[in-house]
Amino acid sequence: MARIVIVSGSPTPTSRLNGILDYAQTVLEQGGASVDRLLVRDLPPHDLVHAQFDSPDVLKAVALVERADAVLIATPVYKAAYTGLLKTFLDLLPQKALARKTVLPIAIGGTIAHLLSIDYSLKPVLSALGATRLQAGAFIVDSQVLRDDEGRLTLEEGASKRLRDALQSFLDEIEPARQNA
Repeated sequence: MARIVIVSGSPTPTSRLNGILDYAQTVLEQGGASVDRLLVRDLPPHDLVHAQFDSPDVLKAVALVERADAVLIATPVYKAAYTGLLKTFLDLLPQKALARKTVLPIAIGGTIAHLLSIDYSLKPVLSALGATRLQAGAFIVDSQVLRDDEGRLTLEEGASKRLRDALQSFLDEIEPARQNA
């Protein structure tokens, strides 16, 4: 069984990104994976901002990434890039933390104009962390994640299909990579 960790770089507990991640976790678990979710916002802010590599909470989060066969990195897009919160966590990972792991970047943004933020801002950092099995990724526009009167989040049909396809490719890549590791 593949071990996947979802790393959420959203600083907001009510982010529409949560609807995407709930959907992703369901699809991945239905595909036979064991999934853990790491909410970077739950790590102690002092440890992140002051790069406390030896913090027990940081060590636990880093170990979760290191034990994973695959990593899904998810972030809202602010000012055409991933969040600073995500960056502070990525800076705490060891130099080759993503080596030999399948990595899927997912982003949500207010406009399709930020579509290339995955390729131009996030992927270079993930590559610097050793990611060589980097998937194409998925970008969802905020308006494609719907919130009902009770606060539940769902994805529009086109967004859910695009995301499901990306997740299936992710799952398809993980198992052969695990066997060759």
